[in-house]
Amino acid sequence: QVQLVESGGGLVQAGGSLRLSCTASGRTLSSYTMGWFRQAPGKEREFVVGITRSAGSTNYADAGKGRFTISRDNAKNTLYLQMSSLKPEDTAIYYCAARPGDNTIRSASGYNYWGQGTQVTVSS
Repeated sequence: QVQLVESGGGLVQAGGSLRLSCTASGRTLSSYTMGWFRQAPGKEREFVVGITRSAGSTNYADAGKGRFTISRDNAKNTLYLQMSSLKPEDTAIYYCAARPGDNTIRSASGYNYWGQGTQVTVSS
């Protein structure tokens, strides 16, 4: 079983950037396909982006294409989400999630392990 801890959230002005990190413990990150999800107040949790175990494939939702970049450093057991050109509508709690296998999926139900989330607030 893997434990996930997100960090890097905060308050940023529109147009700014943030880099989120997700550090794994308990098992090596390389065992899992990883994803970033977010949940805004009053809304369902939504898929942001996923990355396969070896980073050979990524899968972006439309909201983050061209602005967000997912990466992973399996040697450091860490997943990243670089976010730029942030918009107020990006405000949400961001979660990292892990699933066995080597294919990205967009459904939250397909991920077995979740972090506690990190708040991202983008002011206009």
